[in-house]
Amino acid sequence: MITAADIISKLTDVFTKNPESNVGKLCQIMSGQIAKLQTTNERIRLWRDVDQAEGTTLDLTGDNVGQARGAATDEVYRIMIKSKVARNLSTADINTIIRVLSLALGCEYSEIKIEEMYADPIAPEPAGIKLIELPLATLNAAGMSPQQFAQIIKRTVAGGVRVGVIELTGTFEFGNIGDPPDNNAGFADLGQTFGGTLGAAYSPGSSPELPI
Repeated sequence: MITAADIISKLTDVFTKNPESNVGKLCQIMSGQIAKLQTTNERIRLWRDVDQAEGTTLDLTGDNVGQARGAATDEVYRIMIKSKVARNLSTADINTIIRVLSLALGCEYSEIKIEEMYADPIAPEPAGIKLIELPLATLNAAGMSPQQFAQIIKRTVAGGVRVGVIELTGTFEFGNIGDPPDNNAGFADLGQTFGGTLGAAYSPGSSPELPI
């Protein structure tokens, strides 16, 4: 960051270099304006990243990839933009779907598990998939409902493939008597600093449709 002292030090000796002089005061005014420009330029640099951009700047990023915002918040819109970019390059196979979802949510491939339904013991289906594992905490943090995320999955799969079931597994479970405490699976404390999370399941609902 350029300071008034930096500017004064670059003046020739014909100028008074006292910071309290008129020349020094002019340099202080100049340095303040330069500092604002530097701050703005740094924000522009940071907001080129979809994870950093906000508001109308994020809208411009979405326009570049053909993804409308609708009524989505910045957090949800970031997921929509990332999934749109990945879907534009998608070949619609299982591995690509996992890559699209992991890119959108910012999670590891191993955190997402998809099964084809042709071998389902209850309701086999030749052209269907079900998502049985997903980092629900990441989805909750973005404020996106399972129904809305299901839209992204439906736009990612190949034409004619039905997304049958989406089971979002949590970590909460009851233990046996005598089992040691498990902060990742048991009841939470009052401050919600630890504890297991409940799961969720996708079913048609009344959540607002996203423009994807």
